[in-house]
Amino acid sequence: MSRPLLFLDVDGPLNPYAAQPERRPEGYTTIRVTLTLGRPLRVWLHPDHGRALLALGYDLCWATTWMDAANRWIAPVIGLPDLPYVDFTGALFAERPDGVHWKTERIVAYAEGRPFAWVDDEQSPADDAYVAARHPGSALLHHVSPRLGLREGDFTALAEFAAAHTAER
Repeated sequence: MSRPLLFLDVDGPLNPYAAQPERRPEGYTTIRVTLTLGRPLRVWLHPDHGRALLALGYDLCWATTWMDAANRWIAPVIGLPDLPYVDFTGALFAERPDGVHWKTERIVAYAEGRPFAWVDDEQSPADDAYVAARHPGSALLHHVSPRLGLREGDFTALAEFAAAHTAER
């Protein structure tokens, strides 16, 4: 039976980077990551999120600027195995005249018609329209507040979508 894809952004859904900087959200742990030269990046992660994501009934895939680095830095902390990732090389932060997010086109291409959910903090109605026009399968573009990260209601919405679209293909 075919499972839908779940595209995961890190910063926003898993790392509530916009929360009050002096106050780590309850249940989260802090890691410091040096991806480039300069000051380490503070990342807040909830150790239970991996188990909860794995239980949803999706094939998980990173859809983040972290790309494969998410497997090194994020996955072990939240309890995920190495995951495939959407390769955004050459598209990172590229602005489009139609207002579609720079990730959207690559995510739709990666999905190849499979039903998918995408959790991110930067989607807009332009992304919904793009996906509706170019993706033949069902899709849920689920916005997550970067101040809060994934919450119980987000997991419920994702579980409902997965249950409704598990056999679709």
